[in-house]
Amino acid sequence: MRKRDLVILAVAFVGAIFGAVKVFSGGVLETVSWGLSYREAHTPPRGPAEVRQLREYDAVYLGDTGKPVIYLTFDAGYENGCTEQILDTLKKHDVSAAFFLVGNYIEKNADLVRRMVEEGHIVGNHTMHHPDMSRLTDRDAFAAELSGLENLFRETTGKDLPKYYRPPQGVYSQENLEMARDLGYRTVFWSLAYADWNNDDQPTKEEAFSKLLPRIHNGAVVLLHSTSKTNAAILDELLTEWKNMGYSFGNLEELY
Repeated sequence: MRKRDLVILAVAFVGAIFGAVKVFSGGVLETVSWGLSYREAHTPPRGPAEVRQLREYDAVYLGDTGKPVIYLTFDAGYENGCTEQILDTLKKHDVSAAFFLVGNYIEKNADLVRRMVEEGHIVGNHTMHHPDMSRLTDRDAFAAELSGLENLFRETTGKDLPKYYRPPQGVYSQENLEMARDLGYRTVFWSLAYADWNNDDQPTKEEAFSKLLPRIHNGAVVLLHSTSKTNAAILDELLTEWKNMGYSFGNLEELY
C-alpha cells in the first residue's frame, strides 16, 4: 500500500473513532473533532494530531511527558451551581487551573469570573457564542467570536484576557488553528477527559475515579466540566489522590 493511501486510511480510522472528519483528495484533513485513544495506564494517549504538528500552530494537548506535572482545565458553558465549591477546593489545595468560558457565562456570573482572576486562575477563550468554529471560514467572523469574549472579559474584570483558546466541542480545522495563531492565540486541547458533561446522566464517584486515576500521566492536560456535580463532589479527593501518586500542578504558560 502506498504512503498516500496509508495516510487516508489512518485519517478515516481516526474519524470513525473521534467524530466528524472530512478528507479531500491527497489525504488532506480538513475538520476534526478532538478525541483520544488510551492504550496503557499512566501513558499519554494518542490524539488526532501529533504534538509536533500542533506546535506549528501554537497548539498543544500534552505537556512534558518526562515530568509528573498535571495541567488542570475546566470548560464552562454555563453555571450549574458547582463552581464555587470547585474554587474552594482549588484554593484549599493551592492549585491553579484554567477556566475556558463562553460569553453567556461571563455575562451571568461576573462575580465568579472575578474570583477566578483574583485567586490566580487563568480564564481562557471558549468563544462568545460556542459555535462550531470549523464552519467559520471567514477570518473576520472567526476573529469576532474571540474578540467579543475579550471585550466582555475586559469590561467585567478590567483586565486583558489571556490568549488561550479552546475550540467548542474540540472541533477544529487546520485553517482554524492558523487563524487562532495569527490572532496571537495558543490553542489548548487535552490529553485526559471523561464523560462528565451530561447533567442527566452524571457518573458515580467510582465511575469517575476508574477513568481519572489510571489514565493520569506525566504532562497531562486535564479537561473537566465545571457544570458536573460529580466533579465538584470528588475534586478534593481527586487532587489528594493525584498528589499522593507523585503529581504536582502546573500553569498553562509552562506548555509553551
